[in-house]
Amino acid sequence: MERFSLLLAGVVGFVGVALGAFGAHGLKKWVTQFPDAEQRLTWWQTGSQYHLLHALAIGLTALHPTPTKEGSALAPWFFLGGIILFSGSLYVMTLTGRRVLGAVTPLGGLLLLAGWLAIALNALFATA
Repeated sequence: MERFSLLLAGVVGFVGVALGAFGAHGLKKWVTQFPDAEQRLTWWQTGSQYHLLHALAIGLTALHPTPTKEGSALAPWFFLGGIILFSGSLYVMTLTGRRVLGAVTPLGGLLLLAGWLAIALNALFATA
């Protein structure tokens, strides 16, 4: 689990940096043609911030390679799902302007919360 979490953190972090760089450079020029350009850039920035933060959280799950509870092994998966739904919906909203995707964003947020809860429960029930 430790190696997998580190590999996943590396891949997700790489993609997060690439998307953040795209948002800071290429996206700004393209999005200015839309009347809601400022809102779209804010969505992208929020998505990339949460994306990168939770790439690190996936790496954090590698610190305790033997989870004390079965559910805590799910933390990296919760984080990955949360990134896909939360950040992914914000990325797609930015590119398409389809605000209806905002309904998916909170589901991703719930998965991110579940990942943090799994880490906390693992710490609470860990034996020395």
